Amino acid sequence: MKPGIHPEYQPVIFLDTASNHSFLTRSGIDVKGREKMKWADGKEYPVIKVEISSESHPHYTGKQKIMDTAGRVEKFKRRYSKKTPA
Repeated sequence: MKPGIHPEYQPVIFLDTASNHSFLTRSGIDVKGREKMKWADGKEYPVIKVEISSESHPHYTGKQKIMDTAGRVEKFKRRYSKKTPA
């Protein structure tokens, strides 16, 4: 990689605000002015707050909300189905 054109790749903590779950990973996101948090290893890392992660996303938790898809599907079929000749 060319020096000076890529962001610095460093460890950060991602904090899911919905489930209060955090995980340590590496990222190239800008961390200037971000708050820091102590991790289990005793070191402080910048914190990136996210609203949703695999710990709170309905697809991964199995707590999906069932929408009224049957009504929408039927409406779509009525609108776009081919008319049968009479």
